[in-house]
Amino acid sequence: MRILFTTVALPGHFFPLVPLAWACRVLGHEVLVACTEEFVPTAVGAGLPATSTGPAARFADLAADDRPGRDRPGQRAAHGRVFGQMAVRALPGMLPVVEDWQPDLVVHERAEFAGPIAAYVAGAPLVELHWGASPMPEYRAEATRVLRRRLEAVGLDALPAPVEVVNPWPPSLRPGYAGRHASLRAVPQYNGAAPLPDWLLRLRPTRRICFTLGTVVPRTGRNQVTGTVPDIIDALSTLDAEVVVAVDGRVAAAWPPLPPAVGHVGRLPLAQVFTACDVVVHHGGQGTTLTALGAELPQLLLPVFDDQFDNADAVVRAGAGLRLLPDELTPRAVADHCAVLLDDPAYRRHAEVIATEIATQPTPVAVAGYLITIAERTGRLAA
Repeated sequence: MRILFTTVALPGHFFPLVPLAWACRVLGHEVLVACTEEFVPTAVGAGLPATSTGPAARFADLAADDRPGRDRPGQRAAHGRVFGQMAVRALPGMLPVVEDWQPDLVVHERAEFAGPIAAYVAGAPLVELHWGASPMPEYRAEATRVLRRRLEAVGLDALPAPVEVVNPWPPSLRPGYAGRHASLRAVPQYNGAAPLPDWLLRLRPTRRICFTLGTVVPRTGRNQVTGTVPDIIDALSTLDAEVVVAVDGRVAAAWPPLPPAVGHVGRLPLAQVFTACDVVVHHGGQGTTLTALGAELPQLLLPVFDDQFDNADAVVRAGAGLRLLPDELTPRAVADHCAVLLDDPAYRRHAEVIATEIATQPTPVAVAGYLITIAERTGRLAA
């Protein structure tokens, strides 16, 4: 069977697909990733075959109207338009990929909208990988407006609905709207090409805090978090703990010299690093949040946009961490909240409960097998 995975050119959107794509290959099925030209090396680097749907503008360039201070629905609507524009660019390349390769199933991440249209045209069943705790209806509504003419051209008045939605969030942390989603275990996610540093193999002499902001937030340059990163790290260094900073070295190169308490700066394999830390401070992205929960790690979340706020709320409700909203964020507040997480064992106990729940969810291999049955029941093979 042939299974096509589609993604926008953002690592945080693609990485949650990787374990499921690997699992499909383990079961002996053909897998292909369709993405824009500049993102093909990232997909290939994950050990997956990939093909280009053509060039595309960068997310940061298209999101130029994402003004600071915009309310959350307005911000999400702006990003929905961005993803609609990205689909407009990708669709002329996506249609022939689907027509020529003839997949039996198309799996798209929730912000990629060219794949669903191409799947509808080809008559292939569609499955959505749903990242984040938020419903974010603005994404789909605004992308539909941007894609209106393309949808009408193929006989659609709305974006195609998936036959199934797969959700890696543990059920106890999902809002009601996601209650019927199919569960997928959030295994330690693929983190990209980040080697394991030798210090992870040694016993740590003191407590350790990991600070990370994912791949998109450090490059936005328009929010309270990115504007105060060096000061936040300085404040964290006053605690009785080592600080490791997981960020692209090119981003860190623009910062002033960091204090001696910072033991590492650069890309890191988060799944392995988190098991050797006591607290993580991060932006609330899907992959970072779930990887921390799976590692039983208390977390301080500093959400910036979109699903990050809902992800942070879910962690706080579970008792596994704290959050600081943009108007609450100061370097001293970050350090003070970290001190609480370091000293109060209740946060780790709650994180352990969630980690146990995550471990009981269906594995990627089990879910891949389920998706195959969907394709057999609803796709061309059933005709």
